[in-house]
Amino acid sequence: MDGTVSPSISAGTPAPPPASDRINNAADISVIVIYFVVVIVVGLWAMLKTNRATVGGFFLAGRDMVWWAIGSSLFASNIGSGSFVGLAGTGAASGIAVTVLETNGLPLLLVLGWFFVPIYIKAGVVTMPEYLKKRFGGKRIQIYFSVLSLFSAVAMRISADMFSGAIFINVALGLDLYLAVFILLVITGIFTVAGGLASVIYTDTLQTVIMLVGSFILTGYAFAEVGGYEAFTEKYMKAIPSVIMDKNVTVNPECYMPKADSFHLFQDPITGELPWPGIIIGMNLVSLWYWCTDQVIVQRCLSGKNLSHVKAGCILCGYLKLLPLFLMVMPGMISRILFPDEVACVVPSECEKYCGSRVGCTNMAYPKLVVELMPKGLRGLMLSAMLASLMSSLTSVFNSASTLFTIDIYTKIRKQASERELLIAGRLFIVVLLALSIAWIPLVQEGQSGELVQYVESISSYLGSPIAAVFLLAVFCKRVNEQGAFWGLMFGLVVGLIRMIAEFAYGTGTCMVPTQCPKIICGWHFSYFAIVLFSLTVFVVLGISLMTKPIPDIHLYRLCWALRNSQEERIDLSPEQYGQEEDQGEEGVACLSFSPDGPAESQGCFKRAWNAFCGLQMKKGPKLTKEEKAALEKQLTDTSEKPLWRNVVNVNAILVMAVAVFYHAYFA
Repeated sequence: MDGTVSPSISAGTPAPPPASDRINNAADISVIVIYFVVVIVVGLWAMLKTNRATVGGFFLAGRDMVWWAIGSSLFASNIGSGSFVGLAGTGAASGIAVTVLETNGLPLLLVLGWFFVPIYIKAGVVTMPEYLKKRFGGKRIQIYFSVLSLFSAVAMRISADMFSGAIFINVALGLDLYLAVFILLVITGIFTVAGGLASVIYTDTLQTVIMLVGSFILTGYAFAEVGGYEAFTEKYMKAIPSVIMDKNVTVNPECYMPKADSFHLFQDPITGELPWPGIIIGMNLVSLWYWCTDQVIVQRCLSGKNLSHVKAGCILCGYLKLLPLFLMVMPGMISRILFPDEVACVVPSECEKYCGSRVGCTNMAYPKLVVELMPKGLRGLMLSAMLASLMSSLTSVFNSASTLFTIDIYTKIRKQASERELLIAGRLFIVVLLALSIAWIPLVQEGQSGELVQYVESISSYLGSPIAAVFLLAVFCKRVNEQGAFWGLMFGLVVGLIRMIAEFAYGTGTCMVPTQCPKIICGWHFSYFAIVLFSLTVFVVLGISLMTKPIPDIHLYRLCWALRNSQEERIDLSPEQYGQEEDQGEEGVACLSFSPDGPAESQGCFKRAWNAFCGLQMKKGPKLTKEEKAALEKQLTDTSEKPLWRNVVNVNAILVMAVAVFYHAYFA
């Protein structure tokens, strides 16, 4: 997914399957146990391989990641259990058009690797709020973006993946929803607290392999069961539930009949569920927020050993983004063919009987396919794949949210905090995230009339568009200043909240019961609203910036595209230039530290073991000279590439875009 739109998942805990359908045999359990053992081994290896006792080592993996690890981690972080469960559910409900929400990420990955990452590296930043602070000065934009990012992590990313993953485990194992959530959060929390970004990236690479192998096998079984691709296209259009009357009232055929354009990527711009102008333009603008400014994604790119590895990782992830149509969407559509009464139910009483939700059971499409179709052993593999996708997404969000809190918020509270204190604070904050995420689950279940897709889409579209506009202008328009950016963000926030609160208050409605939200607010598609909100934010930012003083170039060297190759020394903007208290301490120094200095303190056996697990052991390192420190800083901000590899990645970028054009034209 592009990170902004999670596919249709209806809230509600599915009724536990019969004992015979659960994954409770020796073969399945053995596969799951082997999976966990392998993941733990890889995680421990990564923990021992990298230096986790510094902020640079824990949060940026020592900036030593190679292209295949970066690409795999980008894909695994983006594709969570919500993608499997949700994309399959939306495919079952309305066809392949939801795939465009996935492929939108492909061109934006190239924009990230070729335009945004070079600026971030040259700026020498670890977090996106840190970039905003350097670019605009002051603290209010940095703090606003940090808080908003943490809110979206809890309310969108963690809750959606956690809830959908728990649904899968509930269907497969019969475990209570909250017990499943608790177990998953504890496992992922331990991995993130102990390992840092390097452990997350290496385990992500393993998770990607498991996800792809498991889902390819399931896709093969599904197409074999339905009789091949041609039979699949014919049978889907006839897959309707047997019960279509509610208290002797016949349900409108639009509610249960497959859409006429189910096999078209681009739907009607007016009547389509996903109108193509809005999805191609509006959701790409929202996706700019996710792919080019989201901490989870950018942090993986900043860990690359050089810019060529970063670009190659983006290309690899771009290729992988073409797979969800075949591995998630189409299997969901096949599930509707095989189980139409359950997956495609429309009568509320019938849906409640099958999955505990009155608004629909499409969220059961993928789990149902796994439990009913796959033989013993392979069911365990698929559950492992779901756990893999869930753990990858959650560990990624936990690590990046921890980075945001530590660098951009905690350092404001504790201005003289030592590096050890920052590391401990970052790990403890992950525990807080665990608690907040569990507490948020009931809101996810009840939000937006039980439709998780509307819940996630509204938050991402209405809060993400202004941020995307400000970042785009920050990088490509040096005339934009702090006043314009801040008031543009505030304007966008207010307008977005008006639409979001209205939808929360009135609900988004269902096919059976339309929403009562006023048409002037909710009567147009969210993707079209995203276009308008983005455009209005741009006008406000540019208007206020042009009416106020520009930022002198001396403060912008290597912070925007026009000045990216400047060699002059940059003088960072001071917060007191905007009437704000200036920070004391050296926030940026800790972020780029890679070798702790100072004498090793005497510790007991238990404390030494605990510090070794958490990577907090303080080893005495060599004292760096001024020249060595300057050389290290230059290395960390270097974006040079060898001509051969620069040409290789450029050619591959053109090739992946050509493949994407053919892909869209074929399924259009």
